Amino acid sequence: MANQYAVIGLGRFGISIASKLFDSGQEVLGIDVNEERVDESHPFVTHALIADSTDAEALKSIGIRNFDTVIVAIGNDIQASILSVLLLKELGVKKVIAKAINKLHGQVLRKVGADWVVHPERDMGIRVAHQLLSPNVLNFIEISKDYSVEEVKIPDRMMEKTLRELDLRAKFNLSVIAIRQDDDINISPSPDEKIGYGDVLVVIGKNRDLERFANLE
Repeated sequence: MANQYAVIGLGRFGISIASKLFDSGQEVLGIDVNEERVDESHPFVTHALIADSTDAEALKSIGIRNFDTVIVAIGNDIQASILSVLLLKELGVKKVIAKAINKLHGQVLRKVGADWVVHPERDMGIRVAHQLLSPNVLNFIEISKDYSVEEVKIPDRMMEKTLRELDLRAKFNLSVIAIRQDDDINISPSPDEKIGYGDVLVVIGKNRDLERFANLE
């Protein structure tokens, strides 16, 4: 079932998130004050509109509180970024993710209510979208276009079973390369290693197989 996302700020970072979510079948609203950016975003979003995210009435008219997640990807306008996050939380948006351009900016965004502050590097937007789509994925490293390594929380029903019993290679075409237990990590665990509650699997495989496994309930 598709979730509803709004991306405020349609620069490179915002578009990278929006396009990944849109390509994954999610409903994405793109918002920017710049008409040219809004026009250019249409191939990457479900809907796009021109709006000022620092205007509470404009946000209300959009029905912004009905979105599952709002990503504030505003560029270098720190004041607009902070005010947008503040208004979104006041209007009742449950999950607000915000881009910070430096450490101090990030601290202020957290204080005004941002649930997740991102300090983007090149193509960081794709990583953020990936984790939004697969909440069981704690971290991941893209090895190539088709292959990645991921840290994945597994469902409770898989706990207290050995790797042999889980047989992820046969069922998901994935290889377990480590098990992380709090601050400890077990590299190349044996097939008879039992998975305990709170353990995290580090797995490698094709992205489509990783996505299928990470979205288990």
